[in-house]
Amino acid sequence: MDRSRLSVTILLVLSIFIQSNARGQSLKPEPFGRRTRAVETNKTLHETKTRFLLFRETNRGCQIQINRLDRLQECGFNSSLPLVMIIHGWSESVQFSRSHVHLIGYSLGAHVSGFAGSSIGGTRKIGRITGLDPAGPLFEGSSPSDRLSPDDANFVDAIHTFTREYMGLSVGIKQPIGHYDFYPNGGSFQPGCHFLELYRHIAQHGFNAITQAIKCSHERSVHLFIDSLLHAGTQSTAYLCRDMDSFSQGLCLSCKKGRCNTLGYHVRQEPRSQSKRLFLVTRAQSPFKVYHYNFKIHFINQSEKPIETTFTMSLLGTKEKMQKIPITLDKGIASNKTYSFLITLEVDIGELIMIKFKWESSAVWADVWNTVQTIIPWGTRPRHSGLLLKTIRVKAGETQQRMTFCSENTDDLQLHPTQEKIFVKCELKSKKSKQNIR
Repeated sequence: MDRSRLSVTILLVLSIFIQSNARGQSLKPEPFGRRTRAVETNKTLHETKTRFLLFRETNRGCQIQINRLDRLQECGFNSSLPLVMIIHGWSESVQFSRSHVHLIGYSLGAHVSGFAGSSIGGTRKIGRITGLDPAGPLFEGSSPSDRLSPDDANFVDAIHTFTREYMGLSVGIKQPIGHYDFYPNGGSFQPGCHFLELYRHIAQHGFNAITQAIKCSHERSVHLFIDSLLHAGTQSTAYLCRDMDSFSQGLCLSCKKGRCNTLGYHVRQEPRSQSKRLFLVTRAQSPFKVYHYNFKIHFINQSEKPIETTFTMSLLGTKEKMQKIPITLDKGIASNKTYSFLITLEVDIGELIMIKFKWESSAVWADVWNTVQTIIPWGTRPRHSGLLLKTIRVKAGETQQRMTFCSENTDDLQLHPTQEKIFVKCELKSKKSKQNIR
C-alpha cells in the first residue's frame, strides 16, 4: 500500500498496559525516529506481549505489528473507511490499584482519556489524567460528560497551548476542564511558532512547512510536559490569575494558599471543587523555564504634559548579570503613578542586588538637546526633565522574595535622558512604623 494513502490524522493516546508476567523486566524503548536494520533483526530484544488486532467484517482479527506497514496491507486495511480504536486496560485478576494509573492524552486523546476514566465502574477512580492541549472543536462549551472533566479521575490537569480562534474555532479548548488548567504564554499561541518564522520551517520541512507551523503551538503542550521530565531540577512555576493581561502586569506572582503550582509531570496534586487557571511565560525552546519578576516603579511627573518614554534596565544578581531589558510606556507618564510590569529572565541571576536604570527619550532630537544641555549649561537656571524616580519595588515569583531599591544618589532623583542611574537595595519604613517611632 502506498504511504500517501496512510497520511491520515493520527490521534495518539498514551496508554499503560499492565502485564502480570512482566514483573522485574526493564523496558527500554529505542530513541524516536532512530531504527537501524540491526535493531530490526536483533532477535534478542524483548518483544512486547501486547497484541494489536485489526478487525474487518470478513475476519476474526488480523494481528498487526509496530513499524510494519506491510502488515496493514496484508490485513486489508482500508484508509477510506472509518477507524475505531478499542484500547483495553487490565484484567481484574491483576492486583493493581486504579489510583496508580496516569492517563496522558494529546488533543482528541485528552477527551478519550476522560471517557476512559468516566467509563470505569465502581466507586474508585483512576489516579490522574493529563490533557495536553485538549481538542477544541465540538468540545468547547459542551457538558462535562461530553469531554474531559475533573470528574474523570482523582486529579485532572490540562495544558492549553493553542486556543487562538480562527473563524470561531480553535484547535485547543479554551475553557478550564481540570482541577488545574495551565495556560503557558496565555495559551493562545506559543513563542517560536509565529508565521513570520515560516521561512525557517520551509528550510526544514519543505512543502510541509505550513503544516509544521500550524501544529507548532498545538504540539508545544507535549514538549512542555516532556521538558518537565528532562529538567526535574528546574521546574516551571505557574501562577493563579484571572487572565493573561493581568498576569502581564506582574499582578499575579503570589504563591500564598496554593496560588501557584508546577507545570508538567511533577504538578502538586490538589483536587479542587473549582478549576484553577494558572499562567506562566516560557522560552521558545527547551529548557522552557523562565524566572518571573514583578517590577513596580513609581514615577513623579513634574511637567504639564505626558512624557512618552522607553527605558532599559540592567539587573545585577549574585550569580549573573542581565543587560538591557527594554520597557515602553505607550501612553506615557501623565501624573504621579505606579506602573507594574512583568519581567522574565531566561537564566537564574540569583538574588537581585542592584539595578541600572536608563531613560531612553522617545524623541531623538530631545535626546540630543538634553545631552548638549548636560554637557554645556546655557544658564544659571537648573535644567529639569520633569521626571523623578525614587524607588523600584521588586518581587521574585520563584523565590517569593520582596525587595526595594532606592537611588544610589539621594541628592539627585531627577531622570535625565541617556544617563544611567544606579539603584541599590534599601529598606523603607512604612507610615505605620513611623507613627510608632514618634
